[in-house]
Formats: sequence, C-alpha cells, structure tokens
Amino acid sequence: MNAPARLLEVFLVALRLGLTSFGGPVAHLGYFREEYVERRKWLDEQAYADLVALCQFLPGPASSQVGFGVGVTRAGALGGFAAWLGFTLPSAIVLTVFALGLAQLGDVSGAGWLKGLKVAAVAVVANAVWGMAVKLCPDRPRASLAIVVAAIMLLVREPWMQVGVIVLGGVVGALWLPAPDASEALDAEARLKKRSAVPLLLFAALLVALPLIAGATESRAIDYADSFYRSGALVFGGGHVVLPLLEGEVVAPGWIDQDTFLAGYGAAQAVPGPLFTLSAFLGASMQEPPNAWLGSALCLVAIFLPAWLLVLGTLPLWRYVRRWRVARAATVGANAAVVGLLLAALYHPVFTVAITGIPAFVIALVAFGLLNLWKLPSWAVVLLAAGAGQLMLGV
Repeated sequence: MNAPARLLEVFLVALRLGLTSFGGPVAHLGYFREEYVERRKWLDEQAYADLVALCQFLPGPASSQVGFGVGVTRAGALGGFAAWLGFTLPSAIVLTVFALGLAQLGDVSGAGWLKGLKVAAVAVVANAVWGMAVKLCPDRPRASLAIVVAAIMLLVREPWMQVGVIVLGGVVGALWLPAPDASEALDAEARLKKRSAVPLLLFAALLVALPLIAGATESRAIDYADSFYRSGALVFGGGHVVLPLLEGEVVAPGWIDQDTFLAGYGAAQAVPGPLFTLSAFLGASMQEPPNAWLGSALCLVAIFLPAWLLVLGTLPLWRYVRRWRVARAATVGANAAVVGLLLAALYHPVFTVAITGIPAFVIALVAFGLLNLWKLPSWAVVLLAAGAGQLMLGV
C-alpha cells in the first residue's frame, strides 16, 4: 500500500471511531483496542499496552495520544495527524455548530439513546479489560499486581495516581518480573525520520515563548493560543481534569461567561470523541461569525499541539529503551498496571454512571456478549445499544 492510500486508510478508520466512540477516554481505549489490535492487527497486544502506558505518563489527553501514536506507527507523522483528525473532527464540528446556535439540542441528559451509549461503553471497556488481562496478566504475579493497582485507584481518587500506579508497576516489574525478548512491534523509528529532540524542544519552546509573545502583543489570537496550549501541556489525568484549567483561562478574563462554559461542557458529554474538543466550542463561542470557525480551529489545534509534540518526541525512544533488560521487565509490570487502571475505571466511573438498574445491566451484558463471543464490531454494538436504550431506558 502506497503512502497516500495508507494515510487515507488511517483517516477513514479513525473517522469511524470518531463517530461512534462514546463513553469517555477509558472507553476510547477499548474502542481503539478492538479496532486496531483485534480487527486490523496494526499492532499487537504488547505494543498497544506499551503505547497506553507511555501516554499515561505524558500530560495531555491520553486516549487521543494513543490514537495519534497508532497513526504514527502505521503511517508516520502524517499518519498520526490523520488519525487525530479523523477521531476529533466529528465532535469538533458538532460542538462548533452548537456554539453558533445552529443545533438546538436542549437537555438530552435523560434521553434513552444517550443512556444506551453510556451502557455500550461498559461493554467496550469490559471487553478491553478482559482481552488485555488474558494476554498481559497470564500468571499469578501480574494478575495480583493488576488487582492491587485497581484497588489503589479506587481508594485514592487523585489524577496524579494514574502516573503513580504505572511507576509502581514498572518498579515491581524491574525487580521481580522476568524480561521478555525485545519486540519491535512499537518501533516507530522507521516511520519517524527526524530526531525525537526536535518536537520535544519545540514543545518546551512554545511553552515558554507563547506567554512572552502574548504579553508583548495585543493579539487576542495569541492570547487564545497561549491559554489553550498551556492547558493541554500541563494537565495530567485526561479530559475532565482540564476543565478547571480551561475555566480559569476563559471565564476569569471574561472571554466567556460561566453559563456558556457549562453549556459547552454538557454538550461535550453528549458527543463521541475526546472531551478536549470542548476547546472547539469555546473557541467558537469567543468569536463572532464568520470568525467563529477560525476561533474554533485555533483553540482546537492549540490544546492538542502539546500532545502531538510529546508523542512524536517520545515514541522513537522506545527503540532504545527496549534494548535494556530492566526496561523490558519494567514494561511488563507497567502493562499489568495498565490493566489494573482500566479495571478500576470500568467500575468507576464507567459502570457506576451507566448502570442505573437491571435493564441497563441487561443491555451491557448482551453488548459484552456481542463483542466478546460474536465478535461484532464496536460501532455496530454502539448503535444497537443506543436503540435498546431508547426502547428500555427512555424517560
């Protein structure tokens, strides 16, 4: 397959995921695994877990970074951009249109189809946890480590703990778990010709330079770029953790009022794709037509740009890290920790939010069977769950 065809393939697959991946960042990891690992085999289970572990270490939207990383390993840096664009575009467009007042959705929090989509996320995450546990926690030590990590995450509800438990898993792996043979499954060096120092230096340079430029000029566009870039660069823990940062950046200076901010947050919950696309809504709301679309694009790119640079800068390092036996053993432990992390998230918030009674649990159980036993694609299960939710859970 030539390069343009491969880029188009990456974009179209990510676009379908962007249209159907409801349920938040943990659910997104389940959708990615089902599509990229199970169906298309673009990378194996070990490489996928390595990528998830790496992105949990980095600031920014972890699930979007995983999708971007998959695109990079498949079709280079442009493949990463194609994967991000496909996954992000649907929700960004919907939220921009909503900001312009062209989509009068009203309050959809009680809609049966939306409840069904949340239930589908339970099945998707459960299937991902099951499949990853079978391959990444096949023995007693690794399974026990995953359980310990899940328990810690459920008892200590702090965003920084996500990084902490992966570090814990890495230390346990390095000290007590056997190191596997070096795998080249996640080797991005062939796809990334430039040195990893370039994007990492650019990441740091923008973090320092944008506030200085914003202070020296009166450009509102630079102010927006600075605020959203810092929000994307300094947040650990995913989409929900960025909310207070964004609120402080856009509400405090009077760029947008509190009610509009909360309306955008509510709308972002009802669309597929990453929660960071709330930035598109905010960018559009802070501008008047026809500049609303430019504001939307500027804020969207600014908040995701740190994630792109960090993934491009760190992915090639895996080639060198995997040469060290202790690093490979640490990765084994970190991957077990990722399973525990997903297991904890399966219960809270995915299960506790979506399963509100026996009908919802029945839909989740059937959806899990369709995914795990009958191997239906996740998008089909999502649509079926939405229909079942409208019939059984609507108010």
